[in-house]
Amino acid sequence: MVAQHYVFGVEVDEQTRCAHYHQSFDVIAIKHVCCKRYYPCHLCHEVLADHPAEVWPIERFHESAVLCGVCELELTITDYLATNTCPGCRAEFNPGCKLHRENYFATHYDLR
Repeated sequence: MVAQHYVFGVEVDEQTRCAHYHQSFDVIAIKHVCCKRYYPCHLCHEVLADHPAEVWPIERFHESAVLCGVCELELTITDYLATNTCPGCRAEFNPGCKLHRENYFATHYDLR
């Protein structure tokens, strides 16, 4: 758990790392559109939520849905996808997270 935002997950540390992803730059949590709760990763959501995950539709990418675990800045999806560091504290984000963005965010292939 971070100071102002509760992050649901398995073995979550003070900077949002979890049992599944715990490298030094694994410092984001993503608000899941289906339940409006922050989770460090899709695997934590799968383990703890009582429903399947849904992805953010493209037309809602302007909403804040990514939390920096270092400084607690909330980023819009658009802003998060355009950077590899937090604009608030300059913490490095794991670039590998974007390789499975389809678990969280609609892609241009989605017809929603």
